[in-house]
Amino acid sequence: MTKSSSIASSAPSSAQPSAPRTRRRTLALSGLAHALHDGYTDAIYVLLPVWRAEFGLDYVALALLRGLYAGAMAALQMPASWLADHVGGRAVLILGTVLAATGYALAGFSGGAMGLYAALLVSGAGSSVQHPIASSAVARAYGSAARGPLGTYNFTGDLGKAIIPAALSLGLSIAPWRPSLWLLALAGVAVAALLALFMPSIEPAPPISASVPGPARHGGRGFPLLLSIGVIDTGVRMGFLTFLPFLLQLKGASQPLIGTALALVFLGGAAGKLACGWLAQRWGIVVVTMCTEGMTALMIALAAILPLAALLVLLPLLGLSLNGTSSVLYGTVPELAPADRTERAFAVFYTGVIGSGALSPLLFGVVGDQAGPVAATLATAAAALVNLPLALALGPRLARR
Repeated sequence: MTKSSSIASSAPSSAQPSAPRTRRRTLALSGLAHALHDGYTDAIYVLLPVWRAEFGLDYVALALLRGLYAGAMAALQMPASWLADHVGGRAVLILGTVLAATGYALAGFSGGAMGLYAALLVSGAGSSVQHPIASSAVARAYGSAARGPLGTYNFTGDLGKAIIPAALSLGLSIAPWRPSLWLLALAGVAVAALLALFMPSIEPAPPISASVPGPARHGGRGFPLLLSIGVIDTGVRMGFLTFLPFLLQLKGASQPLIGTALALVFLGGAAGKLACGWLAQRWGIVVVTMCTEGMTALMIALAAILPLAALLVLLPLLGLSLNGTSSVLYGTVPELAPADRTERAFAVFYTGVIGSGALSPLLFGVVGDQAGPVAATLATAAAALVNLPLALALGPRLARR
């Protein structure tokens, strides 16, 4: 691979692109891995009401289940990147997928909250490898033309979020939750087998020049601002999704309808990632981020007060705004990173946003236990508004580049 001394404002990577067939195969299999791992991550939301009824857990304990999974993902982003440099990204991606599936299988055998905590830690550790390795594989495969493929890669994650929780919810309506989890684990093993058979090799990151600043200084002051927006945006999204099943229950939704509602959110999110990435190229990152964050706050507030039928109609639009910002942010990471630090920039960014996804449900869970799920939902709407001034502050940093 070759390096250039600088990165163009629209170039996710300075690497020479791979052959067309290899590029397509890398994108397809990276997208498949993304769909599985993101589906695993968000299937937990469908399971929270089930586990609450089974084990009598309060909202903080339920949020801890989601938080442990996301916390393991966040804590191991940088180690996964380091391991990929030394062992090979392809092998690490395959082993991580097997480990994530193993965690879900263990959750199916658990007899209490402690067993679930341990199983979700295992699964979250396995899923930690996917984002930094697969996104960097796509960026390297396509070189300077990677923004569009990275948007497609992000879109596949939302397809997994829509399909897997909906399939799990359907399974829960006809079978116990334990066999349903074992089927999910088998799906993970199947994806790992496909990666082992067909995934092209993933080259390690280029050597780091001594003149390149450390991860905390990517893109001067622009990268920390981008990371801060991502942390808050993810915290809002994960906090809201944690309480959405309980909000739906309060409004009279059945278990299958909860799964359908989550699918509506995630399908809207998939559309949001595609649309907002395209809009950001034409209107600019700041304008789109301001629109999506303001719309997110409004839609969440409406979700808390609308009746069930109206809420179901609103959910795709809410999903569009809820996930739209993330597509804009992910596509901007390579633009604010030095050319030979793209993979580490992704690892730093994902560490921050996934760490936020681990902690924010716990914080909002405290609000939920004290004031109920409606108040906790409204608190996430208020948090989304914090990103408006941060987006304005990011604008000048992007303009200078």
